[in-house]
Amino acid sequence: MGQPTHAQNWWRSAVIYQVYVRSFADGDGDGTGDLAGVRAKLPYLAELGVDALWFNPWYLSPMKDGGYDVADYRVIDPAFGTLAEAEKLIAEAKELGIRTLVDIVPNHVSDQHPWFRAALAQGPERELFHFRPGRGEHGELPPNDWPSQFAGSAEPVWTRLPDGTWYLHLFTPEQPDLNWAHPAVRQEHEEILRFWFERGVAGVRIDSAALLAKDPDLPDFVEGRDPHPYVDRDELHDIYRSWRTVADAYDGIFVGEVWLPDTERFARYLRPDELHTAFNFSFLSCPWDAGRLRTSIDETLAEHAPVGAPATWVLCNHDVTRTVTRYGRADSGFDFATKAFGTPTDLALGARRARAGALLSLALPGAVYLYQGEELGLPEAEIPRDRIQDPMHFRSGGTDPGRDGCRVPLPWTADAPYAGFGGEPWLPQPSGWSGYAADLQAADPGSMLSLYRAALTIRPEFGDGPLTWLPTPEGVLAFARPGQEGRLLCVVNLADAPADLPAHSRLLLGSGPLDPQGRLPKDTAVWLRG
Repeated sequence: MGQPTHAQNWWRSAVIYQVYVRSFADGDGDGTGDLAGVRAKLPYLAELGVDALWFNPWYLSPMKDGGYDVADYRVIDPAFGTLAEAEKLIAEAKELGIRTLVDIVPNHVSDQHPWFRAALAQGPERELFHFRPGRGEHGELPPNDWPSQFAGSAEPVWTRLPDGTWYLHLFTPEQPDLNWAHPAVRQEHEEILRFWFERGVAGVRIDSAALLAKDPDLPDFVEGRDPHPYVDRDELHDIYRSWRTVADAYDGIFVGEVWLPDTERFARYLRPDELHTAFNFSFLSCPWDAGRLRTSIDETLAEHAPVGAPATWVLCNHDVTRTVTRYGRADSGFDFATKAFGTPTDLALGARRARAGALLSLALPGAVYLYQGEELGLPEAEIPRDRIQDPMHFRSGGTDPGRDGCRVPLPWTADAPYAGFGGEPWLPQPSGWSGYAADLQAADPGSMLSLYRAALTIRPEFGDGPLTWLPTPEGVLAFARPGQEGRLLCVVNLADAPADLPAHSRLLLGSGPLDPQGRLPKDTAVWLRG
């Protein structure tokens, strides 16, 4: 048996662009992004140089949680288009050399899903969820005391029905949790996987991948109890081994949303017969600090090494404060619990760091996920309180600004209404948003977009080879990677003073100019040929 080809291993070093359809591009002028808008922008994505697109849920949904409350996995939500359009999009992207990944949300469904509606009508479908009698003299107390998965929320994870029974929802009441101990739940999801693989998708991203299995006794929550009643239970691995069999039949891949503090338990999900990759939340939440970034990189590579899985790197996603804003704050890390209105931000500083962070992440071994708009250097938008839609804001009692600030519709054309997005956007674009428009940046060789295009042109040289740290002064990160024409170097200066560059034959790309003495300024990164 020969070695796997590069095409078979594409996912090990891919740049995967995250598309939040609702905010990407509006093709029909109704103010909501749609598949027609994405199809029209495929040439832009091809020119950017990405290898694949990951779509947040585009399925039929009441949109109580941004589409993560799915009512039917085989139907595209009418706000976005039709299944036929999705099939055309997958095919057209493939013709341009771009693969497609879809999002699956296996922990729960929408309360409008046919199964749950039948369950509410006392049908046998109740066995597919977690229905329980309440505690207390009259069943007026929830069956247990599990905490909500929405940060900052003290709301219970149980809702009582008029008949007195309660149902479990780790997220919102509109998202009832499925009972993964029931074979029909497993069978349905394997059929959903086949449905999308047969339509040409190359992979699946698994939402909340460590939450599916629940302790059948549904005991009260006890801090530190092992095993946890609903996080990272051993039963999950049998589920994902079954899924892997489905994916292998189509040469498909999985990326799991697995956020666990125990690196050994995290790595179990990446064994050769389970998931291919998982998101790296350590790097995503890491502040702009040389020591902590190096520790995050080292720990990430170390936890993936025993199972031979590639790491993934991401600076931002649809849930997280945009990089330009986060890196421009005194606390440049990310924590849901610390989000607050009116946090002071130096956007010029954040933009310099975001440019350097882009070159750092794109030089690391493994795959990179690029959230839409990051290539334009978009900042986090402050949404007027009366326009916020994210349930995280409301479930926090109004203290958390929510996630809408990173979901504002993209600016495409500077002199067009609504910056070329389409109709009046579902979330308001801040004043000055057109200054970030893609058409302006495409014509500016010093723009964030031009930097990303240049970086993605060079990046295939890095491949999936090992990383070797180089000696540097404190506050400077430098490492070497084997390239196709000799080794490649990445140097990032997070120190206060300019740094000398290591010996090299050529400067390939910089996030900013060198100083007059040829040194690397603060908050700047370069790629060098050794």
